[in-house]
Amino acid sequence: MQALLSGQGLVKSFGRLRAVDGVDIAVHPGEALGIVGPNGAGKTTLFGALAGAFPLSAGTIRLDGAAITALPAARRCALGIARTHQIPRPFLGLSVFENVQVAARAGGALDADASVGTAAGILSRTGLHDLANRPAGALGLLDRKRLELARALATQPRVLLLDEIGGGLTEAELEQLVALILGLKAQGLTIVWIEHILHALLQVIDRLVCMAQGRVLAEGAPQTVMADAQVRAAYLGSDPE
Repeated sequence: MQALLSGQGLVKSFGRLRAVDGVDIAVHPGEALGIVGPNGAGKTTLFGALAGAFPLSAGTIRLDGAAITALPAARRCALGIARTHQIPRPFLGLSVFENVQVAARAGGALDADASVGTAAGILSRTGLHDLANRPAGALGLLDRKRLELARALATQPRVLLLDEIGGGLTEAELEQLVALILGLKAQGLTIVWIEHILHALLQVIDRLVCMAQGRVLAEGAPQTVMADAQVRAAYLGSDPE
């Protein structure tokens, strides 16, 4: 099966630092791929490269087999690649509803009428319906994270890149998040999820990649990767639990 989104030989250098150093990655239609690794492993930089946040130093990114390496982030979003950020980035002066509607119109290319229904539906799914008229700048961290996910979903993505979206959530909120992401997966959405909260990640993913020092250290079935001695040494310590 051809990968939906893939990268070959991906390199991103910042001066003398290679934040991403020769990474090959592929995610197939409907798959949920997890990415773990210690801080500074290059995970978020990899997401930035896939989403088009900055140019690569080397390598090729493909969507449905077509090279998109030279395309800007807005064009990649229009083609179906959406991402969330570790630190949410809403339009602070707009309401929660307006934030999602803007994403539906600008990223999802919906007209004004269609964007209203789409935004309302997504707010309900993400638990934000009661906050629809609140300014995004007045939200606490947890609701900003929900809004970050809602805005990504409003672009109608084919591939959803989730960057540590579980951080800061209570266990009850995390359970709701996992249920939501499982629902998206069941609908056929392809998901790539960076996460430090392993018990949440492992409920969703089909395959796991561990990165360290900008490189892929191990890849495969989640339990196999977590049991790998190199992964334990680099990330999990001596006990994978």
